[in-house]
Amino acid sequence: MSLPPGFLDELRTRLSLASVVGRKVTWDMRRSNMGKGDMWAPCPFHQEKSASFHVDDRKGYYYCFGCHAKGDAVTFVKETENVGFMEAVQILAAEAGLPMPARDPVAAQKSDRRGELAKVMEEAVNFYRMQLKTTAASAARDYLAKRKLSPEAQDRWHIGYAPEARQALFAALTAKGIAPDMLVDAGLCARPEEGGTPYDRFRGRIIFPIRDGRGRAISLGGRSLDPNARAKYLNGPETDLFDKGRNLYNHAPAREAAGKGQPLIVAEGYMDVIALSEAGFRATVAPLGTAVTEDQLKLMWRIHDEPIIALDGDTAGIRAALRVIDLALPLLEAGKGLRFAVLPPGQDPDDLIRAQGAPAMQRVVDGAQPMVNLLWQRETEGRVFDSPERRAALDKTLRAALARIADPSIRSHYGEEMKRLRWDLFGTKPRAVTPRRRGPYTPEPLNAMSATKGSLLAQASGPVEETLREAVILATLITHPVLIGRFLTALERIDFTGPGHDRLCALILAHADAPDIRDRIHTDAPAALDALLAQPHVLIAPPVRNTTDTDLATLCLAEELAKLDARRGARREIEEAVEDMDHLPDEGLTWRLAQSAAARHRADKPARTDATDLGEDRNALLSHLQNLIDSRIWEKKRH
Repeated sequence: MSLPPGFLDELRTRLSLASVVGRKVTWDMRRSNMGKGDMWAPCPFHQEKSASFHVDDRKGYYYCFGCHAKGDAVTFVKETENVGFMEAVQILAAEAGLPMPARDPVAAQKSDRRGELAKVMEEAVNFYRMQLKTTAASAARDYLAKRKLSPEAQDRWHIGYAPEARQALFAALTAKGIAPDMLVDAGLCARPEEGGTPYDRFRGRIIFPIRDGRGRAISLGGRSLDPNARAKYLNGPETDLFDKGRNLYNHAPAREAAGKGQPLIVAEGYMDVIALSEAGFRATVAPLGTAVTEDQLKLMWRIHDEPIIALDGDTAGIRAALRVIDLALPLLEAGKGLRFAVLPPGQDPDDLIRAQGAPAMQRVVDGAQPMVNLLWQRETEGRVFDSPERRAALDKTLRAALARIADPSIRSHYGEEMKRLRWDLFGTKPRAVTPRRRGPYTPEPLNAMSATKGSLLAQASGPVEETLREAVILATLITHPVLIGRFLTALERIDFTGPGHDRLCALILAHADAPDIRDRIHTDAPAALDALLAQPHVLIAPPVRNTTDTDLATLCLAEELAKLDARRGARREIEEAVEDMDHLPDEGLTWRLAQSAAARHRADKPARTDATDLGEDRNALLSHLQNLIDSRIWEKKRH
């Protein structure tokens, strides 16, 4: 469905973003200025205590300086309610009292059909709930009582019972005027292959309603009471209403609990979710009868930045964890990870809670391990590395696993952790032998001078040349904010290492459309901005000196970004190549290093062939660096 021009503008005019967001956050009134529509709160998209989530009510956009979530009212409703774009618009339009425009007939028919199927599903839930109270359901009630599920808890979870009869549900709902085709399309009944009257899919099973993020019943799960049943658990089939790979059991209540600070726990099945929630772990979900899918993993990350996968302490549980790891590696992003809580052997969360209570489960959750530990365990457990060939095979396997991580920063950190674990396994890294000083003299420890501590060489976490280029890039964008949109993608990809550079980048992105961007950045981070603009190599950079020459700034910025990317790519390639070396470099390694050097050489070529250097004043920069070298700034001075 397409919206007519101006509809969204009218919707945004009628609704205050602060009122939409205010339903999900608690404003920090010390920082907020309601009169100016300048509002601050802890972010609803990630767990934090400080108020880094900013709403500009006049402009109608929000931005989080922690997780970098940004958008308008429609985006906010989409992310917090887990709905599509059009559904978010409908929610806001109803709140604003704005009639929705006429819909596309085909899309309207599909939407209406899903709504009708959801109503049919709710009728089925009510029918099965009533059946649980009957004499025929005594075995089901005994089973639930054995699992320590009280009648009140059964009502909270809308648990029901499907009688053994072949057409109990079919007869009850068709008597209410529901068409047989609707029962089949909802996945509640199936047609015999030979034709004839549809029959109930669920018979002799305890029924667990499956609801979407909005709380609508979209399918059912059934637990058989017959120990000889072909399937202990049975889910409804895929329908227009239900896609099991895109939904989670207990999604909406878990999202609400996670928003209040509880960790998100991912369990195996319905009873585990119910047992955990009843024990106080209300932010608990489960996949729906299949291994975790990519869509489900992304859905979990929308609920919580670091879900905890609760695994049964058996071989099947560990195998399931390893499948999740393989799925998650290419999808990892900064701030989005997984932890794994391994339960005692032979126990699932329900068993543990019934045997030892909620504190025992809390200890398991508190001891959840990061994903890198299980990845290491998979590649090393039960194996012996008593030869160079076996150790080399391990290195090859680990490199292949790390290569699947798309995010370069996360890949680097995983590599460092793997190095540490490798040294722990094979022995400590040998220390360099240094000659001992003769005599009793022991030099007194010296403290670094304040000038040394504050220098760029001391503060930079990456190579100094790269940090210098970062500073020029940031200063150029602040001086020429009209270029931010053009270089936005490149800017977001940079992993800033300079002191305060990451903070300045976040502020540039947040105030990209503001005409007074420099003043706003100075208000939010005065020390970082002053330190950036006071650096000699920034002051002499042509795009910073020439505040009105946008063409010059464009060329300089493109050149600096290309050089920074080439240098970092070359450095990463060399680091990875060095890791690949055992004793002698092979032809492949030589080729990789040659290609890396060639890429850097191409980036070093001037953007123009005349004498003008558009990237920086090289003589002044070299002079500044030479002064640092001549003064031996890295050495501690005696006083």
